[in-house]
Amino acid sequence: MASRLLHRLRHALAGEGEGDREGQGGGGSEAEEFPESSELEDDTDGLSTRLSGTLSFTSNEEEEEEENEEDAASRELGLPKNPGAMENGDQSPTPAEHLGSNLLTRQLHDFWRRSRSSLAPQRLLFEVTSASVVSERSSKYVLYTVYLIRSGQFDKAPAAIARRYSDFERLNRRLRHRFGCDMAGVSFPRKRLRKNFTAETIAKRSRAFEQFLSHLHSITEIRRSSDFLEFFFLHDLQAAQRLTCSGMYREALATWSNAYRLQDKLGVCSSGRFLLTLAGLVVCHQELDELSEAHRYCEQALQLLEAQDSHPLLEPFLQAHVHLSWKVGKDKRQSEARLQGLQGTGLALQQQPTLKEFLIKEALD
Repeated sequence: MASRLLHRLRHALAGEGEGDREGQGGGGSEAEEFPESSELEDDTDGLSTRLSGTLSFTSNEEEEEEENEEDAASRELGLPKNPGAMENGDQSPTPAEHLGSNLLTRQLHDFWRRSRSSLAPQRLLFEVTSASVVSERSSKYVLYTVYLIRSGQFDKAPAAIARRYSDFERLNRRLRHRFGCDMAGVSFPRKRLRKNFTAETIAKRSRAFEQFLSHLHSITEIRRSSDFLEFFFLHDLQAAQRLTCSGMYREALATWSNAYRLQDKLGVCSSGRFLLTLAGLVVCHQELDELSEAHRYCEQALQLLEAQDSHPLLEPFLQAHVHLSWKVGKDKRQSEARLQGLQGTGLALQQQPTLKEFLIKEALD
């Protein structure tokens, strides 16, 4: 295709040179008559290079692939292969109709391709953003801050954890004990007796921990294991519980919220730990007089408990939802009816703890 383009350019330039010669009546040599043609022949490679940056040359195989994709898009969208064709007889479409149909097909093809790519699963990234040396009375260690980020989009609510080398080492040891075969190819940075606090060692370990967590997350059995999951959010749950019991609701709310984001990114939003997290969020927002937020998390919990009539947290959430709905002016009839249904089964309401009492009594280990 490039050679045909160059041939046309030569003919065009030759025609312009011939017209100029007839108009001027000159009769020099061929090289003098057509200087542009001579320069074009000398700079063929250069011109091809310049054109390659502005023109798209598609091979026959690529054209066939594009046609196949367009046909697939048309079938998926329920359109005929040639939307510009006339329905009556075999009459061919006009050039304007043909151009419009091609444009419509291209637009639909682009839409189909974008919608298909938007359904691709998102990958979870682990990034060590900082590392600080902590000195205590009897020990000195490096604390690594790891952010969990969803790839492929702007993550407006990232979740973070802070762990030291011994925490990673404990996780590595437990997983190797439970998943020996799966962990055979997983690398872990060795423990050093010296130079643990140099910038080079900290940087290398930071990258190693990122690769370690990414590798673990790529293995299905390990990704779903309690050891791997609770490495991320159990520490926050325990800290949030202590803060809630101490009446430090603002500090507890921040910790419950981070635990919520961690579980959301790890894909465990239907577990018992997640329901406990929602209970903590409801209690703290309620104590801070943020009733709309408390009501929102309460409704989320009841959606998860919709088919679990025997869950110990169901009745405390229903009671909290009735109270919060009355406070914020929302409909509470469905929750009241469900409470009456539980009461009809012979379960006394007085025996059930409130959400706050449940948080205080729940053992997290």
